[in-house]
Amino acid sequence: MMRPLPLPRCAALSLALALAACSGGTKNQAYIEKPVDDLYNNAMDQLANDEYSKAATTFGQVESQHPYSVWATKSQLMAIYANFQNGKYSDAVLAADRFIQLHPGNKDIAYAYYIKAICYYIQITDVGRDQKITEQAVKALDDVVRRFPDSKYARDAKLKLDFTHDHLAGKEMEIGRYYLKQGEYLAAMNRFRRVIDNYQTTTHVPEALERLVECDLALGLNKEAQENAAVLGYNYPGSRWYESAYALVGGNTAPGQPKKSWWNLF
Repeated sequence: MMRPLPLPRCAALSLALALAACSGGTKNQAYIEKPVDDLYNNAMDQLANDEYSKAATTFGQVESQHPYSVWATKSQLMAIYANFQNGKYSDAVLAADRFIQLHPGNKDIAYAYYIKAICYYIQITDVGRDQKITEQAVKALDDVVRRFPDSKYARDAKLKLDFTHDHLAGKEMEIGRYYLKQGEYLAAMNRFRRVIDNYQTTTHVPEALERLVECDLALGLNKEAQENAAVLGYNYPGSRWYESAYALVGGNTAPGQPKKSWWNLF
């Protein structure tokens, strides 16, 4: 389970002020022009009470009624957070994109990129479904790591990026296994090679190499099968996938030979 997202830095002091200044809200949410501090404090009070939908609306009122105030910029950022907490991920992404476009030099810009990435990440589905969201998560997480490598968000983004890469590799493996089962060996090999070439740090590489051995043998490519089995043994000598590959080639490939990495073969 994911930890709750942190509030943006601009929210910490504001939330404390809101709790002290606001004695309660009103049930009448009619659009009435109000002083900017009253509106912002009301929105922060709603946020503190987990009234995320109301908070997002009120933050929007701050911006619409006082567009040139410093609170308008803070409200744009807080609306991203409120929408995320409310499970409105598409709205949060749109709000984050807008904030990024309008305030590229803002001190909290890394947070906007991060929360956008988390919106995609949290929606990742199992490997049996379309992986568009996973691909969007990869791009957004990579943005955080590349643009803000020294930020507090980069480390978490890197960890989540590893997971998303593993997820995409798993999808390639699923398709490859299907082609292999159907006897479509060239199509299967293309999928397994994608895993080996594009997702070298994932947990799926040993199996991908073993599956290549299966495809090679099915196509009568005995030399290639031995080479792939040897590469598997050199890089993953204790893997059950190597034991399987070694058995498939009849024990003709000595463990750990040739001593080269898989990317030297393709």
